This record gives sequence, C-alpha cells and structure tokens, in this order.
Amino acid sequence: MIFTARPDGVFDLGGRLTRCALGPAGVVAAAEKREGDGRSPLGVWPIRRVLYRPDRGPAPPTELPLAPITPSDGWCDAPDDSAYNRPVTLPYPASAEAMWREDEAYDLVAILGHNDDPPLPGRGSAIFLHLARPGFPPTQGCVALSRADMLELLLLAGPGSAIAIAEA
Repeated sequence: MIFTARPDGVFDLGGRLTRCALGPAGVVAAAEKREGDGRSPLGVWPIRRVLYRPDRGPAPPTELPLAPITPSDGWCDAPDDSAYNRPVTLPYPASAEAMWREDEAYDLVAILGHNDDPPLPGRGSAIFLHLARPGFPPTQGCVALSRADMLELLLLAGPGSAIAIAEA
C-alpha cells in the first residue's frame, strides 16, 4: 500500500484524507534534496522499519519490522561521515540526531528508504514518518502525522508499503 503526503498538508491514509506536516521550505526533487534545506524529497519511499519508544507506550500493532529505541540510539546526519544517514550509538563522534527525544515526535517513527542505498553525502538524512508536534508545525523535511493517524497507518501497512511525497 502506498500512502501519499501532499505539500498542502493533506495525507491520503488508505482513502481517508487527513492532516500531515512536511518541511518548511516545501518539497523538492530527490536529486536536489540537500542536508539541512528544510525540504521534503519528492518520490515514493519504502517504509524500512518502525521504531517506538517503549517507556511511552506498547509496541504498536503492525506487520512492518518493529524495534524499540533506547536512549543511546542516534541517526548520523554528518555528510562527511561513513555512517551518514545510518543509525549510530550515542555519543557519536560526528553529528547525529538523538532518536530518544524529550518531545513525542519519535515515540513512533517509520524509517523511510530515502537516500539509503547507498547514501549519497549531503543528499539528505533522517527522512522519517513520525508524530506531529501540537499544531502541526513544519518538520525538518520529514512527514509527520497525529498519533491516531500513525497508529492507523501502521495497522494498514505491511511489507512493501511506502510513503509517497507528491507535488500536488
């Protein structure tokens, strides 16, 4: 199943339209995506696996690969590092985003297959589907949904499911 995020903040959740948040600078062709540009990459991105924060809730029901996160989980966003756009253990010597956050954004997070086979330095890292913050402010380039919508997506999704970031 392919779920679609549009730049106007509308998300097609299996035929039901709902709200989503994307990057503050809009969408961009994947080949033009650059680290830190605040843009969400256009394309169809497979859902690789789902991570959840076990101290804030049980594992969500899903047929997708699933794993808990820990306080030492990170994601490398340093383009010149060999682990760029890969999970790392914190502390990490290069720049890395913490997956265990104070806010709830990564309590449920789906790793999307953007720039990962193999990662091209500087073409964007940590493009995830995660929980939206209150009020749906823009992400740094990810797609964000409400908790209820994320849980519904996880129930509907299975192996081969993907998130499409579309132009309209």
